[in-house]
Amino acid sequence: MRLVEATRFGGPEVLKLREAATPGAGSGQAVIDVSFVPVLFVDTQIRQGAAQNWFATTPPYIPGSGVAGTVSAVGDGVQRRWVGQHVVASTERGSYLEQAVVGADSLIAVPHGLGMAEAAALFTDGRTAMGLIEMAHIRADEWVLVLGAGGGLGCLLVQLADGDGARVIGAARGHKKLALAQKLGSEAVVDYSQTDWPKQVLDITDGAGPVMVFDGVGGDIGRAAFDVTARGGQFSAHGAPSGTFTQIDPQEAERREIALRGIEHVQFAPTEARRLTEKALSAAAEGRITPIMGQTFPLECAGDAHRAIESRQALGKTLLTT
Repeated sequence: MRLVEATRFGGPEVLKLREAATPGAGSGQAVIDVSFVPVLFVDTQIRQGAAQNWFATTPPYIPGSGVAGTVSAVGDGVQRRWVGQHVVASTERGSYLEQAVVGADSLIAVPHGLGMAEAAALFTDGRTAMGLIEMAHIRADEWVLVLGAGGGLGCLLVQLADGDGARVIGAARGHKKLALAQKLGSEAVVDYSQTDWPKQVLDITDGAGPVMVFDGVGGDIGRAAFDVTARGGQFSAHGAPSGTFTQIDPQEAERREIALRGIEHVQFAPTEARRLTEKALSAAAEGRITPIMGQTFPLECAGDAHRAIESRQALGKTLLTT
C-alpha cells in the first residue's frame, strides 16, 4: 500500500509518498480501506515541529489521526458484521495511508445516506462542534461570535448556533470566507484582517458585545475578541492556528464574570467522543448540518493540502483521497 510520511520537521516538502506492506488485522483489530482522510491545521503545526509542547511526535512519522473508509478485514474477537461497512475511526499511528489498522472499539458506522467525504469532514470537527455547543447552552437571540467561521469547525459552529436561534457573527479573513459564513447562517460578518473589526462587533451588538465567543483562532485575534466579550458571557479558547492559544488573565475574566473554557474542554474521553461523533454524523444525515468540503487532494499531494491550509485560503474542510 501507499502512505505519506513526514521524513523530518520542516515545510510541506518533507511529506513523502512511499510504499509499505499491506497490513493485517490482529486480535481486536480491523483493517479499513481508506477513502478519505481529514487534514487538520494541527497536522501542519506538528509537521513544522511547532507543536512539541502538545504532541510528542518525532520524524519519521505518518501524519493524521482519523480516516473514513470501508472495513475490509477483522481480527479475532471482532464481529464479522463490520466487514463491508462504511466507517470512520481514530488511528493511533497516522492516517495518511491507503489501509489503516485500528482498534475495533474505535469503529463508528456511517449512517445511511451520508457520503464518505462528509463523514470524514465531520470526524474530528463534528464531535468538537457538538461538544462546544452542548457546553455553551446558547439561548435564542443571544449574540454569538465565531472566529474562524470559514474553516471546517467554524462552519459547523455557525450552523449549530444559528439552529439554536442565536444571532451569529461570523468572523474570518477575506470575502470568500465571509460569504460562506453568511450563507451558513451568520446574521453579520466581520473581517479580522481589518484593524477596526472589534469595534464592528461592538456596533453590531449595540455596544454590549457577544454573549458567547467560540475562539478557534487564538493569538492577538482571540485576545481582541475577549476584550469585546459581554460581561457575564462565555469565552471558549479552543484553537491556536495563529501559533498560540489566546492568553487571558483568569482574574480579569473573574472580574468581568466571563466563564472561560480551553482546549482541555474538547479533549473528550473515548465514550464521550463516540457519542458526540455519532450525534454529528446523524445530524448531517438528517440534513440539520452540512459539512463544507472546500478542497480535496490525492494522497500523493498531501504537501499541497498542507500548503492550502497554511496559506489561509482553504474554505471549510480539507480532505485527502486515496
